Parts: sequence; C-alpha cells; structure tokens
Amino acid sequence: MNTPLLTRSLVLLAGLGLAGCVTVGPDYVPPATDLPGGWTRLDPAAQPVTRADATGDLSQWWQNLNDPLLSGLIAEAQQASPDLRSAQAKLRQARASRSVAAAGRYPSVTASGRASRSRSSEETGSGDARNFFSAGFDASWELDVFGGVRRGVEAAEADLASTTASLDHTRVSLASEVALNYVDVRALQTRLGIARANLASQSETLQLTDWRAQAGLVSSQDVEQARSNREQTRAQIPALETSLAAAEHTLDVLLGKSPGTLHARLAATGELPTLPAQIAVGIPADTLRQRPDVRAAERKLAAETARVGVAEAARYPSFTLSGSIGLEALTLGALGSSDAATSSLLAGITDPIFNAGRLRAQVEIQDAVREQAQVAYEQAVLTALQDVENALVALARNRERVDALANAAESARNAALMAQQRYSAGLVDFQSVLDTQRSVLSSEDSLASARADGVLALIRLYKALGGGWPHEAETRPVGKDTP
Repeated sequence: MNTPLLTRSLVLLAGLGLAGCVTVGPDYVPPATDLPGGWTRLDPAAQPVTRADATGDLSQWWQNLNDPLLSGLIAEAQQASPDLRSAQAKLRQARASRSVAAAGRYPSVTASGRASRSRSSEETGSGDARNFFSAGFDASWELDVFGGVRRGVEAAEADLASTTASLDHTRVSLASEVALNYVDVRALQTRLGIARANLASQSETLQLTDWRAQAGLVSSQDVEQARSNREQTRAQIPALETSLAAAEHTLDVLLGKSPGTLHARLAATGELPTLPAQIAVGIPADTLRQRPDVRAAERKLAAETARVGVAEAARYPSFTLSGSIGLEALTLGALGSSDAATSSLLAGITDPIFNAGRLRAQVEIQDAVREQAQVAYEQAVLTALQDVENALVALARNRERVDALANAAESARNAALMAQQRYSAGLVDFQSVLDTQRSVLSSEDSLASARADGVLALIRLYKALGGGWPHEAETRPVGKDTP
C-alpha cells in the first residue's frame, strides 16, 4: 500500500488550499458609544449618600441590607430557581454548539470493515462459494478557503459569550426579584399590623360611644358612625392579607418551591431591611461594563456580524478533499498482506453558478439581522442609563417623602388623641374623632408604604448598576484557535 504517497498528496493539496485562504464578510468592530461623564440625577445630599467617585463591589449587594433571612433566600434561589436552571441549560447548549462549529475546521475520518460470503448459481456459473473481506479508513475535508467555517466558529464563540452574559443577567434579575418581593412581604406585614392596631383603637372608640349613648350623653347616630368607621378599617384587612399571600407565593416560586412553603419562615413580622450609609455608583461607563444584559447584546451583535461572513462565503466555490486507505482480500488471512492494500484520493470543487439571486438575498437578510442586533445593543445601552437615572431620582426623592409623612403621622396621632379627649369632655362633636382616626390610619399606612418604596428604589438601583453576579467568574470569548 502506497500510504506515504497518499499522505503527501493530501498534505500538499491542503497546503495549496490553505495558502489561498481569505475570510470574506465584515470584521467585527465593537460599536462606539457616546456616554455622559456622570449621572445627571445624582444628588450628593440624598440618603443614603451616593458616591460617583468609586465603583463598589455589587456582586452580593443584598449583604448591605443587613437582613440574614433575605440573604439566605437569595442564596437558595441561586441554587434552585427554575429560571436559573433554564439559563444554565442554554449555556450548555451554546457550548456544545460552539464545539460543533469548531469541528467543521477539521477533517472527518471514519473506519469501516466488511465481510461477505456469496455463492454463484451452477446454472449460470461455477457454483463456487466466494468470500470477501475489507477494512479501511475514509477521510473527507472541506477546505475553508473563503472563511465560511471560520466565521461560523466566530459566531458560535460570540453566541457562547452572549449566553454566558444572559446567565449572569438571570442571576441579576433573580436576586432583585427575590429582594423586591421580600420587601413587599415585610411592607404588607407592617401595613397589616397598622390596620389591625387602628381597628383595635376604633373598636375602643365604638365601645366608648356606645356607653355614652346608653347614658344619654350622645345620640345613636354617633354609635353608627363609629361602627361604620371601624368596619371600613376591618374591610382593608382581607385585601392586605390577600396581597401578602400573593407576595409570599411569588417568593416560593422564585425559589423553586411549592406555594406556601415559606409561610412559616416569613410569618413573624420583621422590620424592613435597613438602608446602607453609602452606595458607590461609579460612572455610566462602569455601569455598562457591569451590566450583563448590555454585554449579552454586544456579543449578539458580534455573532450576527460574523454570520454575514458565513452567508457571503456561501456565494463562493467550495473545495473538498476525500481519500481512503484500506485492505481487501478473499480470505481473512490474506487481509494483512501488502498485496491487499488499496487507496484512493479525490479532490472536488463546487461553484454556485446560478441560483436566481438566492445567495445574494441571504447575505442581505443576514445583514439586516446584524443591523437589528446593533439597534438592540444601542437600546440596551440607553435602557441601562435610564434605569440608573430613574432609580437615583426615586431614591433621592423618597427621603423627602418619608420625612414629610413621618411628620404627618405624628401630627395625626396627636390630633386623634386630642379629639378623643375633647369629645369625652363634650367639647367637640363625634365627627372630629372620626376624621382624626381616618387621618391616622391613612398617614401611617402611607408612611409604611413610603419606607418600603425607599428600599425598593435602592434594590432597583443595585439592579440597574448591574449588581448580583460574580464579575471575576465572567467567561471570556475563547480564542479562534481553540477547538
């Protein structure tokens, strides 16, 4: 078997093909982004104090809220969330797809073996039995002369990086959603406690009014007004309990648990998470580097740009090399002799001469897809900046709202106490008592909601800054020469 000659021929043809290789299609250039130097809505006097001169470690921002139960819930979600498991499966798919694309750069080799026995007819032949044995290897290789395969690998690498960033974005969203719903639970528990406390106070007022009516000091109208006021407060409690149950069930699902699983752990009314003293927000460029959704969009643009080259390469001729070496003999013992050797070599070319413009249209289609990916990236950048600016405004203005509502709640409680005392002394009518009690309930409920809104605004700021994933574990695009 003339194996060295076959090997040299294959190497020579491959070298000739690779020597003339070009890579068609556009080379990817990261898009330039015109970013502001700082945040227009950053208020240095806002509480908590925000700093623009540094970028803090936001990978586990929830630790800054000083709530061990919240930290534990987020850790559990990062292990068992259905959304996260789905994103991890997509990452495995992207890795496998990249391996498939990279395999196109190498020859494919198959081994085969065959044994047969046949007997001819005595009417038409000798009637003798005949054995046939063969074994060998077949190889085929499509030379990547115009870079279609290389562009395909480039696209698969960018897809892998985009999917990795999407997984990180899922982590960011998951941590923020758990925190947001946890704060909702604590806020609803606080509001429920306020409603029940006011219900108890209004029940005492009803009892007092009933006693005064029995003594002939007031009319039965005051009793009915007091009862109406109490029942209106009582009617708010079922609605709050329904919202609380829904928030708890949302947390259950985020952690991959059956609804109701976390009820016992959340049943004790806890305080809202505390706001940290300082938040380092950095500059807009820092946010774009931190946000995995922006990176995912940028890598998606790189992938679609590479696929333009794949579509362009399909318009050019394709070159293939194929060959085989093997053994053939009529007996199994003769299969190992030198006279049983066989070999073949074939070089082929296929040129798309006429296709009615289909291949050119495929290039135009892919270029339009690339343009859509570029617009999506630009939109992701603008959305990231918008998210941060909105969260900064909400956080800064919330402190003013909380301070005003705290003063209002204190004044409402004082007014209610004085109205109660003056009513008992017969100095004011019962309407004053009812009005001040309603004011107490409204102002305390608004204050509880405003305090929760402050924590929610902080969580949204952390999410907008791209916090919630370990930056040091970021997967970089693999090199072009990596199989």
